[in-house]
Amino acid sequence: MTAQLDAPHDLVGIGIGPSNLSLAALAHGLPHQGAGELATAFYEQRRDFRWHPGLLIDGTTLQVPFLADLVTLADPASPWSFLSYLKHKERLYPFYFAEQFHIHRAEYDAYCRWVAGRVPGLHFGHQVDAVRWNPERDLFEVDFTQLDPSGEAEALGRTYTRNLALGIGTAPHIPEPLRPLAEAPTVPVIHSADYLDNRQRIIGADHVTVIGSGQSGAEVFLDLLRARPAGRERLTWLARTPSFAPMEYSKLGLEHFTPDYTRYFHSLPEPVRDHLVPAQWQLHKGIDTATIAAIHDELYRRTLHGGWPDAVLTPGVTVRTAGRVATTKVELHLEHTEQGARSRLTTDAVVLATGYRERPLTRLLAGLDPYLRKDSAGRPRIDDRYRMILDPSVTGSIFVQNGERHTHGVGAPDLGLAAWRSAAILNTLTGKEPYPQPPRTAFTTFGLEQHEHTRPRPAGELLPLVDHP
Repeated sequence: MTAQLDAPHDLVGIGIGPSNLSLAALAHGLPHQGAGELATAFYEQRRDFRWHPGLLIDGTTLQVPFLADLVTLADPASPWSFLSYLKHKERLYPFYFAEQFHIHRAEYDAYCRWVAGRVPGLHFGHQVDAVRWNPERDLFEVDFTQLDPSGEAEALGRTYTRNLALGIGTAPHIPEPLRPLAEAPTVPVIHSADYLDNRQRIIGADHVTVIGSGQSGAEVFLDLLRARPAGRERLTWLARTPSFAPMEYSKLGLEHFTPDYTRYFHSLPEPVRDHLVPAQWQLHKGIDTATIAAIHDELYRRTLHGGWPDAVLTPGVTVRTAGRVATTKVELHLEHTEQGARSRLTTDAVVLATGYRERPLTRLLAGLDPYLRKDSAGRPRIDDRYRMILDPSVTGSIFVQNGERHTHGVGAPDLGLAAWRSAAILNTLTGKEPYPQPPRTAFTTFGLEQHEHTRPRPAGELLPLVDHP
């Protein structure tokens, strides 16, 4: 039986990760253009909010300061800030004396769950199935399935909205050579996203291989190293990158995660943007220097009584193919890029710290395909206010959250820009400026030519929809 909600919303969000949770929190209580408050609803397939639960390893911290919470960089006085959370939990003084600028991941997850449990209009256990444009009503139709606690369909529903915000996030990426192994239950080949759920099984394996040189790979390797006895570590850490490189964390380097750089990046031609994104990997795919230091310290400690730890750390290596040996081991066929040499490695467990990919929008937006404008690679074209470029006959807007790296650069998934993006969306949506945004946010001037996007604008002036080639 389908439940139909006739009163249209001003905004419906699909997915409730940090990006859309930020949007929901900042939208709460905002006035509508007419009378009353902005009418919003957000839908999420999962039963409750969880942020990377498989990687909440003891002691791991965010790579951004606590000010990069859901709201503070747009509205420091918001009741949904991290400091408000601490006050509610009566932990402000312990936090004050801890002098921690980078909070624990588990604490960030707890903070987000606190917000998700209090902001109204969030619907967990609701899977959005399809989105269409209804030209007769000038509204988007959103079909969803309400799920029971076991994940089975319980009821069907449909709601209407003037605007959409897509925040479906990313999914763990498993390289093609290892995909069949990851799907086989007999050999523990897992993505780092599932590490904690499989930690005891992985630790109990005779030999463990970690693949991937980013922060997740480093944290998993360090956790395994600390859990295994000296001299019998039996660990291998492989990476495609030419070195186990630190993340770019200099103060001017961090200005690549400012709105100024985002505007500059968006103004560049599509081929230039496509070249830049992979070249800037060290801005977001490197390893925190404190984690690198902790790994080296742990390895060094194990040499104090002579000998070397039984751990192999090799960068510059790709996995060509992989297969099972009997039913309990994995054989990896490796190639060293610089040497041109090939080798084989037999291991008992593999942890794939191979990153995440944006979830494709094709199925979800199939009903809107005739209205979407795409670039030369078939990706949605997105303007500088985070709106998909649509056919002019569509009067509503589709905003994109953490799915616009190809148009807005490496800062798209960064938590530090979530509040800014949410504020930009709400400023556009309301036609006002409930969250004033400063015209300048970086000491660096990106580029020589001052495009419209990078010139300071009078307060309250909204950017028009710009259709970039």
